[in-house]
Amino acid sequence: MIMRPGQQLLLPANPLFIWASLLLAMVVNMLPLGRTPWMPDLLALVLVFWNVHQPLRVGIGAAFVFGIAMDVHQASLLGQHALAYTALSYFAITMHRRLLWFTVPSQAVQVLPLFLAAHAIELVIRMIAGGVFPGFSIVLAPVIESLLWPVVSILLLAPQRRAPDPDENRPL
Repeated sequence: MIMRPGQQLLLPANPLFIWASLLLAMVVNMLPLGRTPWMPDLLALVLVFWNVHQPLRVGIGAAFVFGIAMDVHQASLLGQHALAYTALSYFAITMHRRLLWFTVPSQAVQVLPLFLAAHAIELVIRMIAGGVFPGFSIVLAPVIESLLWPVVSILLLAPQRRAPDPDENRPL
């Protein structure tokens, strides 16, 4: 793959680290912190990150399974999060090659519409099922998620940035 100038060559991602970060994000989402409309969905954020960086390991099926788990946990309409996470993953995988050409702050702007669409899907399904409109503060959640994108990028790519053992034949 052709890399943009100045981009660091990364080591392969450890599958255990990928799935551990997804499970940790799911556990953080399940903490009883009080579900306010503006609270970011960390599982969606980490899911999009791995869909962009490792689309062959974390795909739409994983998004569906995590969505069903969140639906069961929150006792919401079964399939609400599953549909939102599946659509989110589909669009993240669709644009992952283009997204990787941007710098990390530019990527945050590019993923904002994805997060807006996912929250809109959840809101529409909730409203169709007879739920109450949570207010316009729900728009803050996708904005906070896109603002967290650089932090998540630094944290989740850190294990891949380890320097391999260099020698005179292998300067990388």
